[in-house]
Amino acid sequence: MSELPTPDLLYSDVEEDLRASVRDLLTDRASPAALLARVETAEPYDLKLWTTLAADLGAAGLMVPEELGGHGASARETAVVLEELGRSVAPVPFLGSAVLATSALLAAGGSVVAELLPQLAAGELTGALAVPLSTAPGAAFPGTVSVNDDGTLSGRAGTVVDASVAELLVVPATGPDGPGLYAVEASAAQVTELVSLDLTRRVADVELDHAAARLVVSGAAAEAALDTALTTAAGLLASEQTGLTEWALTTTVTYLKGRYQFGRPVGGFQSLKHRLANLYTDLVNARATARYAADALAGGYDVPIAVAVAQARVAPIAVHAVEEAIQLHGGIGMTWEHPAHLFLKRAKSDELAFGTPGRHRARLADLVDLPA
Repeated sequence: MSELPTPDLLYSDVEEDLRASVRDLLTDRASPAALLARVETAEPYDLKLWTTLAADLGAAGLMVPEELGGHGASARETAVVLEELGRSVAPVPFLGSAVLATSALLAAGGSVVAELLPQLAAGELTGALAVPLSTAPGAAFPGTVSVNDDGTLSGRAGTVVDASVAELLVVPATGPDGPGLYAVEASAAQVTELVSLDLTRRVADVELDHAAARLVVSGAAAEAALDTALTTAAGLLASEQTGLTEWALTTTVTYLKGRYQFGRPVGGFQSLKHRLANLYTDLVNARATARYAADALAGGYDVPIAVAVAQARVAPIAVHAVEEAIQLHGGIGMTWEHPAHLFLKRAKSDELAFGTPGRHRARLADLVDLPA
């Protein structure tokens, strides 16, 4: 049995430079005030910010090879971007397009992919993978969309993340010859945005009625490509959850240092120090776990176990951290005017995305042969 490579959990200089660029952009364009104002409008996504992030900074093409118009980076760099998006809950379709749709097409390969991926990598197209956001790695291939005799698709996919702003849909469908992944123009589908818990990342129902489609890959390769996309997204989502945890800690520390009671900063009370210390320990734990998952995805080793551990551990940490932030902010943390509720809704939504922590614990038990 070959030995696993030594994980690299540290950030490279290139990754830190990427982080600085993304953070500067999001600080300027996705401030809490801007987020709160946007969720009250009919345009919850900031598509101008998405264009800047995807095209100008090149974040959409990080995992795409250079020969297909991307930057030839890896899941590690993509994880850094997701950390920063978690710190800001920026309303951009990065998860649906740059992670899910891109990962599925990368795993599929073929001539259709060679045509579509350069457009996704350049930010010229926004994509979405037409499966429910709650679909976990290892789940059965979806059977809600069928291939008609004329090669068109009919059926429905519910709660598809970022579908309301997508121009390209990557659709799993089942036909006479078995499962397949198909490329469908979003204009050929009826996309109905739903009322989402997460106000900064929307889901939508996708209805297909004899929609024109192009076959990307079929058979076992289609099943493998879909599972690769879900596994990649689940593993990288832990980095976004780490960003949520970091926001909760740093924002709460800043608030408690400036809030006075009985003539002293509230943050100086021992009981609150203990709670903040526990949050810091959780953050360190979450970052190490998420970085291991990102490094495993980039290196192609220990992927199923690393992803299962990441989602089983980091998802609850993010939810708890934001809940603590709201409570420690006192009355202001409970108000609509404070952005904390946006972070809590993202953390709760992420906890359900790509399988619950309980489902990932059960999957992990199977992977390491741990009896129930």
